[in-house]
Amino acid sequence: MKVASKLIFLLRDPDGLVASIADALHSNPKSSLRRLEESFELSLQRYGITEEKACGQLVHFVDDDDEKGHYQVTVLLLQNYEPPTLVCAINEVLAQITGETSSTVPMLLVPFVVESSKLKGENKSLATTGSVSLYGVQIGPEMDLAQAMGAGTQKPPSSLQVHYEPLACFLHLARILNLPTFILIGQKSRSPTDKTLGGELETLYNIGELLASNTGLCFTRDKITWNPTKTSKDSQEPWRALYG
Repeated sequence: MKVASKLIFLLRDPDGLVASIADALHSNPKSSLRRLEESFELSLQRYGITEEKACGQLVHFVDDDDEKGHYQVTVLLLQNYEPPTLVCAINEVLAQITGETSSTVPMLLVPFVVESSKLKGENKSLATTGSVSLYGVQIGPEMDLAQAMGAGTQKPPSSLQVHYEPLACFLHLARILNLPTFILIGQKSRSPTDKTLGGELETLYNIGELLASNTGLCFTRDKITWNPTKTSKDSQEPWRALYG
């Protein structure tokens, strides 16, 4: 799997929250980068999974001024999977990216937006306070790009406990494989109300702008078209509202 040296790895979630960033990232009008899209499908048979494959999309930003058409940045969007297929799909994609046929291992930039209740420090939830904060976790060999990303984020407490399977899987695999990785962690509320929706969009904006500023891309807020899934309470019959 051919990718750029800077790889933005997005895992699609059921609400399409993080995936919406992919549409909002584009090349700078003043640059010579063009957008090239392709899909991928990887077998999971070696994990004993025959009914599913690891599928997703790749968006490459290619430098046309380079005679070889050098890939400057790649955005990888992996489809949503449930455990245990989830960890197998992530591992297979990482194996393809870092396999023997790859000349260099890319720097992985991996954003997540997680319910605050699923991030704990000292056995207490990490609640967002005041302005939107992003946590940054650097894994593997330290690189200049990781340092630049870290300047725009906060370090999570050393006692951080993650109770969100996709993030926990990625942290585990990146550490085992010792991949140059920078994971961005934003927080969201469990119940999408008008107030929390604004906060979650602001979190997406902050993530997108941080990614763009450190990869030479542009981020357009208007391209974020995320609509949260209604809660069971929101989807009840109208007459139930009379009873609170």
